[in-house]
Amino acid sequence: MFSREELIEHLANVSKVLDKPLIRKAFEEVDRADFLGDDYKIEAYEDYAIPIGYGATISQPTTVAFMLELLDARVGDKVLDIGSGSGWTTALLSKIVGESGEVTGVEIVSELVELGKNNIEKYAGKNVKIEKINSKRLENDNEFYDRILVSASADELPKDLIPRLNPNGILVIPIKESIWRIKKIEDGKVDSKEYPGFIFVPLK
Repeated sequence: MFSREELIEHLANVSKVLDKPLIRKAFEEVDRADFLGDDYKIEAYEDYAIPIGYGATISQPTTVAFMLELLDARVGDKVLDIGSGSGWTTALLSKIVGESGEVTGVEIVSELVELGKNNIEKYAGKNVKIEKINSKRLENDNEFYDRILVSASADELPKDLIPRLNPNGILVIPIKESIWRIKKIEDGKVDSKEYPGFIFVPLK
């Protein structure tokens, strides 16, 4: 079993997914064990997904770090974390964007909303919150974001996400068995890149 420090070294030197100092610092400051049930805390620093109940998982650390690298959130960014689950990625993002940024985690399962809220208490500042939504919320959302992270797999690109991005905003989302990085550029156009070979729980 890895220790916490060994997991971070593994991500940086073996998986090669902790290139950005802000992301590495977030992994050093946010303990994955705080987002797992007692039965699984012993496995907190292993590099695989772990169940958190209600058909959801806390994602593999390599995958989370890779998606955060693609997302490239900056200090001061406004970020939407869709499928916040245990709250781990929400807490990581809150450290990355800092006190001048803002992170909103959203989740459709009431029990996971409460779990996430309880888990981020140790890390939560004024810049982070977790909310319950239904699957239709973003269609009527007037909020705009610099970055959007989705942690569950969609069958196709949800049509309501790109309009919620600010200019030069970035969306990172699993679609089927690939991770996509989609950047919104001028004139409503996007620049997208696919990274195949991943498995996620489905986006509901």
